[in-house]
Amino acid sequence: MANDREDDGVGYKRPPRHSQFMPGRSGNPHGRRKNVQNFKTDLLDELREQIPIRENGRERRISKQRAFIKALVAAAIKGDMRATNALVSFCTRSLGGQADEDVDAAPAADDFDIIEAFVARERKRRRSQETDPEPKREKKKVS
Repeated sequence: MANDREDDGVGYKRPPRHSQFMPGRSGNPHGRRKNVQNFKTDLLDELREQIPIRENGRERRISKQRAFIKALVAAAIKGDMRATNALVSFCTRSLGGQADEDVDAAPAADDFDIIEAFVARERKRRRSQETDPEPKREKKKVS
């Protein structure tokens, strides 16, 4: 009797023979369904949808995304701090990776003067540290 149970091999990490994967047969024969909508695609589809709005006395159609941005900017301009914070946060996240054109530009003549003055100051400080390794500290007066 005990040998019969061992021969079946059914138990923890040992499914019955009839429910095991057959050799050469996939465990997911039909695979993932194509064009399955997830949250991101649903959101993007919804934001692309066109809606009518009235602006300056005329009606025009714009995307929901554009309408949302217009409303957010309008609220921020009116002084709504939450809208301003949301707008700034959104701008830094979406536009933060783009490099400004000024970053690649060469420094101006004034910048060179500032840099040279800084380098001269640093060299002087380092030379004074080499000659006097431990700077003298004044004792604090306790009153």
